[in-house]
Amino acid sequence: MPRLMRTAFSAIVLAALTLVHFPLPPASAQTRESVDLLLVLAADVSRSVDGPKFQLQREGYAAALSDPRVLDAIRSGPNGRIAILFLEWSGQFAQRVVVDWTIIKDAQSARQAGDHLLEAPRSFAERTSISAAIDFSVELLDKAPFEAARRTIDVSGDGTNNSGRDVQLARNAALKKGITINGLVILSDQPLPWNPDHTHPPGGLEHYYRENVIGGAGAFVLAAENFASFGRALTNKLVAEIAGRPAPAKEAMMIERAE
Repeated sequence: MPRLMRTAFSAIVLAALTLVHFPLPPASAQTRESVDLLLVLAADVSRSVDGPKFQLQREGYAAALSDPRVLDAIRSGPNGRIAILFLEWSGQFAQRVVVDWTIIKDAQSARQAGDHLLEAPRSFAERTSISAAIDFSVELLDKAPFEAARRTIDVSGDGTNNSGRDVQLARNAALKKGITINGLVILSDQPLPWNPDHTHPPGGLEHYYRENVIGGAGAFVLAAENFASFGRALTNKLVAEIAGRPAPAKEAMMIERAE
């Protein structure tokens, strides 16, 4: 090949190489944004939660996210932000993400998440599988698009596990991954006529959650006397979770009743 042609050919090859697209590494290999806490809010919407109770629960979550004390706790962290995911759960195969992973760092982001929550339709009204809710939450935490030193599942409910696998097995599997599970029990004035032990198990629902549901570093249970006081109890719970300290009690795993 003549020298002039070789020079031209080399120039063409060099130009072609400069246009080659080298793909970026997959998202999982890239640095993810850091937050102070990955928090799954897992709300019970089983059959025992009627329409008015469901609405009070939704409004309680929306209001708690925008509460000044909650926002102060968020801002006090090293990163000044947390990531939340809100899901509703019922029976063994009934879990639905209502608000996907989103960063809460100020009043505006909290209000947007709360508005989305209030506008979304109810997901289910089936049996009560706390174990499936925990398993589903663990999967969501494993796939979260953010990094955090702390991962917590916040389970709220008004009854015992009556669907799916043993709740202690689900709890223990989550604890092995370093996940903390806290509980917010909603106490019922009267037992269910068709299944009184569901909402009023031996020793009380708070005791049931302590023995079977919660676990991990600083885990605790709070109790709302009824659905009307749910929002106040939830706010106290969120402040404790976000700040990374025990609930407002004399010792970890104690119960605070919202008056």
